[in-house]
Amino acid sequence: MRRPVRPVLLVFALSSSLPSWAGSLQVAVAANFTAPFQALAPLFEQATGHQAVGAFAATGQLYAQIRHGAPFEVLLSADSSTPRRLIEEGEGVAASRFTYATGKLVLWSAQPDYLDGTPAALHAGKFRHLAIANPQTAPYGLAALQTLEQLGLREHLAERLVEGQSISQTQQFIASGNAELGFIALAQVYRDGRISSGSAWQVPANLHTPLHQDALLLNRGRDNPAAQAWLDFLQSPQAAEVIRAFGYDLAD
Repeated sequence: MRRPVRPVLLVFALSSSLPSWAGSLQVAVAANFTAPFQALAPLFEQATGHQAVGAFAATGQLYAQIRHGAPFEVLLSADSSTPRRLIEEGEGVAASRFTYATGKLVLWSAQPDYLDGTPAALHAGKFRHLAIANPQTAPYGLAALQTLEQLGLREHLAERLVEGQSISQTQQFIASGNAELGFIALAQVYRDGRISSGSAWQVPANLHTPLHQDALLLNRGRDNPAAQAWLDFLQSPQAAEVIRAFGYDLAD
């Protein structure tokens, strides 16, 4: 007696209707770019059929993971030096590197009236804790230290600094009230053309090293069409609109 074949045919029909070219890629994403990536990923899938899966951490942490064999195929760094370093170390495709966004640093407080759009609260010093990301692993943390140095406040406030391992953890310190204020990425609190919550001072770009954020095709992604498709999509007008909406500048 023969077994029924209808279920097998049904499975075949369903599977054959899927795009044979659709794939996926693993993207190492700097923590400051978490929200934009989460907005871009479904648009990318709609446009190409490919799926981008992100892992989020400080750039220095992502670098260490890549060097230790993590299966990432594309890096979205928070700086330009880390991709250059990976290229020099033979981990990335030199011709693929480009600046996908230029970030902005803000001093932010979860309290609506704590900051008045200036660094006055820093100079007044009426707070217990000032949060920054670890400057050894997070470019935004390094930019925060450079800003304090330019303001002449680095030594004066050194004992009040609390460090997050990433810019995401730094924001959590401030949002929870464990730090009255701190330096984070504008993209973390910027929606619809304004600061979405709390109060802030947008740090002038001349107070720190420019936050040029570079993308890089890693060696593991060389033969993955989805990886190249993601890099192409990231440079498209559709992606540019999303990136600008989170307060980033774009390279010419």
